[in-house]
Amino acid sequence: MRAHSIAATATLGCALLLTQGAAVQAAEIKVLSAEALRPVLTQLSSEFERSSGHKLSIAYATAGAARDRIQGGETPDVTLITAPQVEQLAKQGRIGAEGRAIVAKVGVGIGVRAGASKPDVGSIEALKRALLNAKSITYADPARGGAAGIHFAQVLEKLGIAADMKAKSKLVPAGVVAVLAKGEAELGITQVSLIVGTPGLELVGPLPTELQHYTVFSAGIVTGAKQAEAGKALIKFLASPAAVAVIKANGMEPGAAQ
Repeated sequence: MRAHSIAATATLGCALLLTQGAAVQAAEIKVLSAEALRPVLTQLSSEFERSSGHKLSIAYATAGAARDRIQGGETPDVTLITAPQVEQLAKQGRIGAEGRAIVAKVGVGIGVRAGASKPDVGSIEALKRALLNAKSITYADPARGGAAGIHFAQVLEKLGIAADMKAKSKLVPAGVVAVLAKGEAELGITQVSLIVGTPGLELVGPLPTELQHYTVFSAGIVTGAKQAEAGKALIKFLASPAAVAVIKANGMEPGAAQ
């Protein structure tokens, strides 16, 4: 009986040690990501948490705003922003070389609420006509650092209709798809992934090839990160077959490790 009690106690002790070890290894990974990757991370977060045991705490902003927050001293464990911004932060010593990876590439598209009519945007002239005929449009305020918004403002200039569109353009800090989903604008211009990944919206089409702009998003471990190793596991997961499938399903092209 005594031997049985000793064995039971030993077994319980081992179980407690294993549980405590697992608790120590599990981490809450703080992620600061560009809005364009929201649909991808939303779909992948539960699978990563289940397979790794880690938890994700994700904040979203325009890529420019995310970069500014890190430059201002914020220290998430992982950031997902444009490749040039990652390079910039790396040169400043704010992102380490180890663990960096290209995650995805995405172009700019035009979206509408589900069921709404879809204008022809397949050529430069067709796009110009569709924009001039629209009652209202929305895109990210270029002053806030949104890559798609900055590019689209340049497109309007190239088309020669920037002045014509000013009165019917709703500029937002972020959340173009939210404005579009509420019916507060007829057309929304943002990264294709946000349109495809938002219920209730439909993609009209990408910008014409001559006016298209692709944004490459990279991941990096922020200097001073408390959960650097767990962050590296997340970045590695974003290159897995399961993640690649979700990236493609959201209108993006998967990247490759640097």
